[in-house]
Amino acid sequence: MIEIGDTLISDEVLENRFVCDLAACKGACCVEGDAGAPLNEDEAEILDEIYEKVKPYMTPEGIQSVEENGTYVVDFDNELVTPLINNKECAYTYFEKDGTAKCAIEKAHKNGDIDFKKPISCHLYPIRLKQYETFMSVNYHHWPICKPACECGSQLNVKTYQFLKEPLIRKFGEEWFETLQAVDQQYFK
Repeated sequence: MIEIGDTLISDEVLENRFVCDLAACKGACCVEGDAGAPLNEDEAEILDEIYEKVKPYMTPEGIQSVEENGTYVVDFDNELVTPLINNKECAYTYFEKDGTAKCAIEKAHKNGDIDFKKPISCHLYPIRLKQYETFMSVNYHHWPICKPACECGSQLNVKTYQFLKEPLIRKFGEEWFETLQAVDQQYFK
């Protein structure tokens, strides 16, 4: 484990290679799993605020799920998450013609309709965060559907934290990321 400020980072974040390969996985992370995307309280409020601007990019089933359940829900672990469609894909998922699942929130952001890119849990994946009383853990999450991303990262020799530079800076700041990079260069030569 690596300690930076009040975060403890798993060595796997620096050791493992990862680059999303949407052509191979077709965005399975938006469809698979037993709950929606984890949200913090601020993000839940943001979803309430931006829903009408995201709605035009959503599927009719996604809209129905949000209209029936709300822009976010509380899951079986008593945590805030995005709602699902029939216990399958995230309500904010839409599909490209080739069947690739993508995020309606991110599409609204790319089109300039909203400032919010997407939930940090989605932006950071395969990193998962867990807040404890005195620190936050930053862990690498293993999920078989991401095997193509691990293979792609290995072929390109891109470490997980390098691939996730933008969301890591979004969450922890530039100085935190530079410290992590320095640790990598010193410790994992």
